[in-house]
Amino acid sequence: MNKQKKFKEIPEFKSDVEEKKFWDGADSTQYLDWSKAEPAAFPNLKLSTKTISLRLPQFMLAYLKTMANKRDVPYQSLIKVILNDKIEQEMKR
Repeated sequence: MNKQKKFKEIPEFKSDVEEKKFWDGADSTQYLDWSKAEPAAFPNLKLSTKTISLRLPQFMLAYLKTMANKRDVPYQSLIKVILNDKIEQEMKR
């Protein structure tokens, strides 16, 4: 006999905090059929960022601005790209 698993009903939550608390202690396989799950894409999702203050020697900042200008990108964006590339290199070590 082919029995389909009966899933529990997901309760309604009054807040995100209440929902998080519920899922922290719940077994999601009792509520969802993960075999039917599909990958999701969120192309417009922006990563949360944190503003920092970074002191750089003037020559370094001038060089970064020149590099960014040649690539027609903001220098802060170029700094993030350079940092990300270096972090990825280090993580592969």
